[in-house]
Amino acid sequence: MWKRRKGNADGDAPAKKFQKKSYGKESNDNDADTTVVCEIANNKRVSVRNFNGMVLVDIRETYVDASGEKCPGRKGISLTLDQWNILREHVDEIDRAVAESK
Repeated sequence: MWKRRKGNADGDAPAKKFQKKSYGKESNDNDADTTVVCEIANNKRVSVRNFNGMVLVDIRETYVDASGEKCPGRKGISLTLDQWNILREHVDEIDRAVAESK
């Protein structure tokens, strides 16, 4: 079976691994620009925020950090205003599809 070599064919050291991005409190310092609209469930919420001059509708899971504060998690979606308006236009169709699926 094939074995993986450390480094490249010239024997150089392997490339450095990239650090994973932190999605907790440190990466979201602009909490003043975030308005929580509603809590969907215990760990899911809808919020509206301003990011780089764009208004985003954020549907995201949350987690409680070590200090007991609720923070946005990695799982979720941010919709631009155009995407949000498209979703709103199709709410009736979505409701019908949900009703038919029951």
